[in-house]
Amino acid sequence: MEAFLRNQILNVYPHRPPAMQRNDEKKDAKLPHRFDSVLVDGDLLSYSPNVQQRVGVYIAAKPVTPENNYFELEIIDPGVSCCIAIGLVPYQYPLYAQPGWKAFGVGYHADDGRLYKSSGMGQVYGPRCHLGDHMGCGIKFPAGANPKQAGQAYVFFTRNGKELGSVKIPVPQGGLHPAVGLHSDGEEVRLNLDAEWPREDAMLMAIDHCEEDWRRLHDIKLIGQILEYDGRGKTIHDVGLAQARLPLTTTNHYFELEIVDPGENCYIAIGIARKNYPKHRHPGWNRESIAYHADDGKIFLGSGIGDPFGPKCHKGDIMGCGILFPPDYDQEEANAAVDENEDDAENEDSPSEYGDDEEYEEDAHPKQVEDMEEQAGTVEVFFTRNGKFIGKRRAVIPKGGFYPTIGMLSSCERVRVDLNPLTG
Repeated sequence: MEAFLRNQILNVYPHRPPAMQRNDEKKDAKLPHRFDSVLVDGDLLSYSPNVQQRVGVYIAAKPVTPENNYFELEIIDPGVSCCIAIGLVPYQYPLYAQPGWKAFGVGYHADDGRLYKSSGMGQVYGPRCHLGDHMGCGIKFPAGANPKQAGQAYVFFTRNGKELGSVKIPVPQGGLHPAVGLHSDGEEVRLNLDAEWPREDAMLMAIDHCEEDWRRLHDIKLIGQILEYDGRGKTIHDVGLAQARLPLTTTNHYFELEIVDPGENCYIAIGIARKNYPKHRHPGWNRESIAYHADDGKIFLGSGIGDPFGPKCHKGDIMGCGILFPPDYDQEEANAAVDENEDDAENEDSPSEYGDDEEYEEDAHPKQVEDMEEQAGTVEVFFTRNGKFIGKRRAVIPKGGFYPTIGMLSSCERVRVDLNPLTG
């Protein structure tokens, strides 16, 4: 078996120059790791210069698993150019390519802060890394997934203990293995394959689950204060919706969310909507709703066509939404309307009076808006970003009030919600 595996590796990479550092440990039947142009001294990895100036790559023998899903490196010496990368690759990944450059590989690179996914063209991802920085990589496995079978998984990277975001990648047969890339004189890192990343579900179990705050969660799961998108994310009909149990009032008129993970596209929206708002529609797309969308910075007011409004929002940004009630607003009457509707049986799968199954709704006729204003009155809805006022819009308040509503639409999107912030 030993000779067979050794021959297989030599057949895959038959033309490696003899001057390059070889993996002498192939003689070990356990094949603990694969590497080339890398010197290994315990947990220390350093670049071994070669005539061809090729990349040095280290690949761990064991793939990541749900039980051991995270590892880290510390930059001991950035060398000449700090061309250091951390990532995940198949076991037979080429030993001359940085993690992420070739098929089924993904890597976060220290020199430019870019993410590389099965391509030599990287995308803007995180900050550059320097001497003393810790770079981490892990996988969020779907429940019940077999880490050695082909499928899909979400890979995340960290820098100095802060998660930078997730990316969805295919998992080849045999799983994905921790990998490190080095490519300039003097580079040295300390690798920790047994590093631990706190499990979010374990951390958040200590926090009140806040289920009582939410009356509707569609394709969104709740973990403590975190709302996480749990839908397919394929079409606009796959919106995940979260709606609070209570509407905004004159005494509780504002709420916020923090973008914990923007996911693939940051299709995150914050706004307010009527109680029976359709579950598969972003807030703002249908009548009696208004919302500020993170991906394009537009505001949507009862229509699928948004207007330029504020800046786009990203990881770590805090988006807020509130109502400026008029001085003559009758809160007691509004509360009575809420009480009347509180016990109503709601069938979310049935079309609403506004035809929720239509792709987009037309704006209401001016006369209809005027009639609605006479019945329910109007309020000014405002939005904030990172504590700064962005703007406001006038909206007709529906019978029963406006309920805090959040929409999400791409994989790995997560937000932390505070329905009762001290600001606003």
